[in-house]
Amino acid sequence: MEVILNILIGSIAFLHLFFFWMESVAWTTLGRKIFGGKKEFFETTKSLALNQGLYNGFLAAGLIWSLWSNNPSISGPIAHFFLACVAIAGIVGAATVSKKIFWVQAFPAILGLILLHLM
Repeated sequence: MEVILNILIGSIAFLHLFFFWMESVAWTTLGRKIFGGKKEFFETTKSLALNQGLYNGFLAAGLIWSLWSNNPSISGPIAHFFLACVAIAGIVGAATVSKKIFWVQAFPAILGLILLHLM
């Protein structure tokens, strides 16, 4: 079960690294292709997306930190904290932006929290 949890945490971290890159670097190109909309919107929200992207980068960094830690008494609480942050962010995103965010972001993190507590 530990391997499955680590794969799940790694996948969530990778996803948030992608969000970081898309929002921080490629907001006006790939971000626009993914979300659709007018060029002016993406130009005017570029700094907001950069800020949001940095938060996603921090979430990814924390999850990666939990995987790299060799001390279970540290890695477990780190994973718990960052998975909870991802889950809460996903729930807020689902409530305010799109229900799809729950399934892409919150659900995997909640699943990770469940697996973490079963270990």
